Amino acid sequence: MELLVILGVIGGIALTLITLYNRLVALRQNRENAFSDIDVQLKQRFDLIPSLVETVKGYAGHEKDTFESVTAMRAKVKEANNKEERIEAEQGLGNALVNLNAVAENYPELKADQNFQKLMAELSDIENKIAAARRFFNSATSELNTAIQQFPANLFAASFGFKTETFYDVSDDEREILEQAPAVKFGS
Repeated sequence: MELLVILGVIGGIALTLITLYNRLVALRQNRENAFSDIDVQLKQRFDLIPSLVETVKGYAGHEKDTFESVTAMRAKVKEANNKEERIEAEQGLGNALVNLNAVAENYPELKADQNFQKLMAELSDIENKIAAARRFFNSATSELNTAIQQFPANLFAASFGFKTETFYDVSDDEREILEQAPAVKFGS
């Protein structure tokens, strides 16, 4: 009888560990899928940037530092070795794009250019999709982190190779731009 109790306890512990492990794997996979959604949008933005920079250069060629910053941050995204570096580089690229947009604000003829308007509309659409994908990714990250930190998973998560993951946050510069209301101007 004692042997059956011992086997039952061992079986219960093994079943609990298997269930915990499988749940953590599923949550990690959900987070990976969420990042893939962001990645698709980030690649579209990445591919749009050269056209945008060239269009702005045509009107504001002397804004060399801004163009170099965008180009350097774009290269940094391409060189990222892991997800954390990629997220950081993408945030830097977002900041550089905010600066590029600020430069464009100083050139009314650029803002009136049809090609620029089309590129900015496309960029705005991509940024909205990135924001939606970022929310999904952060939700998946939060769910995984919570599961890792909850009892009894917190006792075994590290030994299974799970760790709390970083969120994909909006930088302060991007947040400031996103929170600003658009200027509405009527004919003069």
